[in-house]
Amino acid sequence: MPAVDVTADTAAVPAQASAPAGRVLTRPAGRRGRRRTRLELTLLLGPALLLFVGFVLVPIGLAVYYSLYEWTGFTAAEKFIGLDNYWLALSGPVFQQAVGHNLIIVGLSLVVQLPISIGMALLLNRKLRGRSFIRLVVFAPYVLAEATTAVCWMLILQPEGFVDQMMRAVGLGGLVQLWLADPGMVLYTLFVVITWKYIGFGIILLLAGLQGIGPELREAASLDGATAWQTTRYVLIPLLGPTIRIWIFLSVIGSLQLFDLVWIMTLGGPANASTTMATYLIDHGFKRYEFGYGSAVAVILFMICFVFALLYQRFALRRDTEGALTRIAE
Repeated sequence: MPAVDVTADTAAVPAQASAPAGRVLTRPAGRRGRRRTRLELTLLLGPALLLFVGFVLVPIGLAVYYSLYEWTGFTAAEKFIGLDNYWLALSGPVFQQAVGHNLIIVGLSLVVQLPISIGMALLLNRKLRGRSFIRLVVFAPYVLAEATTAVCWMLILQPEGFVDQMMRAVGLGGLVQLWLADPGMVLYTLFVVITWKYIGFGIILLLAGLQGIGPELREAASLDGATAWQTTRYVLIPLLGPTIRIWIFLSVIGSLQLFDLVWIMTLGGPANASTTMATYLIDHGFKRYEFGYGSAVAVILFMICFVFALLYQRFALRRDTEGALTRIAE
């Protein structure tokens, strides 16, 4: 290719004249683009940000403020007591018992609900007759309102109710208990109701994760001589790991904030045998008009959930998030 002499052309155009022309052509367009981007972000994020501030940050700030006062809710908060409400809550045996109940529900959820959810998801992921109907039946309790679920199970579990009659009909009358009135039984009875209500969500969530795994991986494992159990253990379960970790996070947070079913079915009784942190909060804050103390309990519950969320994000969900961002960048 022959060389081209551009000296004469460039010399004919003064450098001082070309620079302003470049600024006139590029800078206003860049500024208009930035203004447009800011306007779009303001319009899109503004309403959501206002709702978040008004319904999340402001209530948290008010709860922290009122937790520092001895306040009944009927007069202005004037008697400042500092951290006394927090000390009373953390040192109180009933609140400590409530925390223990929440932790029991968390442990039972991970030990009982997780294996059942994985097993049912693996079963429903296969080609079965009536699979769609089974999925509907499994997921139906989750869409029921908590109040409806609680009232129905109260009727089922009442003395001489459906459960007692069924157990006597099959010869298990000796196992009949006061399901909601026995302090040693009530928490585990509630866990059965909680499992019936929420396990469908876990099954559907894990089933969605299984359907995201390509069938070619199972075919490759079978070609390598792996059995069905080996394929499930070494291929499906590891690939299902991100979905399992999300389910664990949702299950733990839900167990720590458990309120509706317990409050309607037992009010935290008998003798505080089924009290949770949320029912303890409502009992003291709204029934006994100890709004300052209830605010302190609410802040403690929020901090427990918040710290768990941060630690879980840092040590469990971080690699899943980083992997997703890496795949998007690629």
